[in-house]
Amino acid sequence: MSSLRLSQAAPMLRLYDSRFSGNCWKIRILLSQLGIPYERVTLDIAKGETAEPAFRRKSRFARVPVLELEDGHTLVESGAILLHLAEGTRFIPEDAFLRAEMLSWLFFEQGDLQKPIATSRVYHLRGMAAERAEDIARFHHDGHIALEKLEQWLAPRTWLVGDRYTLADLATSCYVSLAGQGGYDMARYPAIRAWTGRVSEQPGWVPLLSGD
Repeated sequence: MSSLRLSQAAPMLRLYDSRFSGNCWKIRILLSQLGIPYERVTLDIAKGETAEPAFRRKSRFARVPVLELEDGHTLVESGAILLHLAEGTRFIPEDAFLRAEMLSWLFFEQGDLQKPIATSRVYHLRGMAAERAEDIARFHHDGHIALEKLEQWLAPRTWLVGDRYTLADLATSCYVSLAGQGGYDMARYPAIRAWTGRVSEQPGWVPLLSGD
């Protein structure tokens, strides 16, 4: 598979990702904000490249993102990769309570926000919105419940945890900022829109399709 033909340069982190994946985007943002060099291997999910044996040996669930470390070990699941990269950095609060608060937002994003937003977005991007209208309506119902909770939390606050930008903001904002592509009316959420704007202004932040 051509996308898995790798260079023979000195070992560095290698990220297997997809151009349109919000979970992969999170990792690219953090790597950029930390100033960590890496090799990017972009897979075409629509062509079945994540099902190839060479990739399945790296990802136990045959999905992206996958971070391959310098020693050849691989990490899967975006939250685990983010926590590994951010360990000991400014993105994870030193205070134990704030650190737990940060983790709670990573869990909320994956449990409440990611599926209803990401799936609706996929249907729209693939031109399937009309035929999957009932499914999208169900996802929007759940997604708006989660977005309303996020809106209420952010209304009196600048950041999700404490008084500064953390991994919670990075991880939670990515799919939320893409919700409009899935048919969500984000005009309903002024606090969320202001917050995602602040996130995008952070040093080292990169847009979804940067480098393509």
